[in-house]
Order: sequence, then structure tokens, then C-alpha cells
Amino acid sequence: MKHLRLLLYIFLFTFSVVPIRAAESDDKGIDLQEILFSHLLDAYDWHIMTVNGHHVTLPLPVIVNSSTGWHIFLSSEFSENKDAKGNRPGPYGLYISGSEANDNKVCEIVDGKEVRPFDISITKTVVVLFIDSILLLLCILIPARWCKKHRPEDPAPKGFTGLMHMFVMYIYDDVVKASLGKEADKYAPYLLTCFFFIFIANIMGVVPFPPGGGNLTGNITITFFLALCTFLITNITGTRAYWKDIFWPEVPMWLKVPVPLMPFIEFFSIFTKPLALMIRLFANMMAGHSIALSLTCIIFIMFGINAIAGTSMTAVSVLMSVFMMLLEVLVCFIQALVFTMLSAVFISLAHVHGHAKE
Repeated sequence: MKHLRLLLYIFLFTFSVVPIRAAESDDKGIDLQEILFSHLLDAYDWHIMTVNGHHVTLPLPVIVNSSTGWHIFLSSEFSENKDAKGNRPGPYGLYISGSEANDNKVCEIVDGKEVRPFDISITKTVVVLFIDSILLLLCILIPARWCKKHRPEDPAPKGFTGLMHMFVMYIYDDVVKASLGKEADKYAPYLLTCFFFIFIANIMGVVPFPPGGGNLTGNITITFFLALCTFLITNITGTRAYWKDIFWPEVPMWLKVPVPLMPFIEFFSIFTKPLALMIRLFANMMAGHSIALSLTCIIFIMFGINAIAGTSMTAVSVLMSVFMMLLEVLVCFIQALVFTMLSAVFISLAHVHGHAKE
């Protein structure tokens, strides 16, 4: 699996250079970099499709507090065409910047300088977050309603409710309880919520059309918040033995005094664990989406060369895209499972009750 993903990364890097050069030499070239970033990055509107060169988008509310006060309007009021500076002008002196520092962000000019107003707009990522949260509630409340109406000795449920029961029991028995033991019930709600939220967000990101298509877990802000929750729960609920092993571990004295080498390393590890959670989920999901899009764009790149190359590569690209999408579904489950498992392990390591970690 590692070698396969490495080859795919190399493949992505190789073909990501081709359309950029083609765009420079031919106005009809496919800019793969722009296509990838438009899907992976956040936006003030939701691009659905392009028909005859016209972009079909869903405008979203823009809510900003600029130098002239609060303003609420739809993103469709921003011009689709860029001015000489690469900006997309809008109302109230606002515009979507094309500068390197504030690319695709709402900005304004104050005292001759480009500044960003206080921005709480409902962007694409926020809308996708709401949609995934609603789906998460449905996935939990529907089986919970069945459980309220039935007794434990009744036959097992079927269909969607049975599928959810299988997932819940699998994660609880093989991940949460296996890591936390007697304390499993205390942290199961959080860990189960993490698994199902990440899994739903990953799966919805694979769906190529609304309400799917949002790269939620490929947004580092989302993975940062999830890792922060695990960080807070781990360290706030940590036992005295856990903190003693950090600031005064059972190692030779010369590793603690006069230079606190081991305490520094142990304290630094508190932050590296959630950092690993954040980067692992973000990088894997972003890379998966990038590779899937790149495989599709190969068709247009090859047709830009000649019809024979495009025709010959179409079948190969379609087959590789289908394989990549199936692989991405598996990765969606694995990444949700890994995040939940590591969170459970980190919490269990903070609940030691002896002189050393077991």
C-alpha cells in the first residue's frame, strides 16, 4: 500500500507540470493546478459544473465587517471576471483578492493598503460541515430510535439500522474497549462521534456532485480541531502518574538533572501526538482527492496533444480513475479508523496508575 501511494504521488507530480506548461503556450491548455486547488480549497461559492464555458455555481452568503460596517450579500455579486490586478470586484468596495498573500479571500483597500475585513461568511467548507453533521445525526438517531422501541433480547435489526449497529459494535469492541478497558463507556461517545464524523466526511468527499464533493477532511482547519479535541481530553483527564512520567520520568538521574533532557522530550511528545493525528488525516485525504482528479484530467491533457493520444489514454484513465475511487473508499474507512484508534490509545496512555507506562 505504501509503495502504491508513493507511485501515485510521483504520478501526480509528473502530470501536474504538464498542463501548466500547456496553458502557457496554448490558451486552450488545461490548467491542472487551478482545477485541483478549486476543488481542494475553500470558496465563497459552490462550483457544480461548467457548461459551454459557463460556470454553474451555488452562491453562498458573504458576511463581513469592513471599514464601512457589516455587510451581508450573496457571493454572486462578485464579478466572475478579474480586473487588471487579478481581483474580482464586488459591492461596498470589497473584492475577492488575487494577490499571493490573500488569494481567494475577501479584501478591501484601506489607506492604500489591502486588508482583510472580519469575515464570518458561510463558505463551501461551512456548508459541507453542516451537511455532514446532519447526516451524522441521522445515522445515530435512526438506530437509537429503534433501540428505544426494542428490547435487547429482540431479533437483531436489518437494513440501515443493522449496518449501523454492526459499525458501532465493531468500533466499540475492537477499538474503544480494547484500548480503554473498564473506562471504555466514559470515552465511547466522543470516540464513536470522531469515527462516524470522519467517515461520513470522507465518503461525502468522494461523491462527485452536491451535496457531496466537499473536501472537508482535506481542510487542515477541520483536522486541527479534531486533533485539538483529542489533545484536550487526553491531557485534562490525565492521571497524576501520567504527568509524573512526563516531568519526572523513571530514567537515570543524569538525563533529568542538571539538563532536563527526558522531561523536555516527554513534554514535547504531548504536542507531537495530536500533530500526527492532524497531518495524517489531512495529507491522506488531500492526496487522494488530488490523485483522483489528476487521473481524470489526463484525458483532456492527451487530447490537447492529439486525438490519437487522447483516445488511447481515455480507457486507461477511466480504469485508473475507477480503481482510485474504489481505493479512496477504502482509505476513507481506514483513516477514520486510524484516527479513532490512535485517539483511544493516547487517552489510555494518559490513564496510567503506576510508576511506569504499560
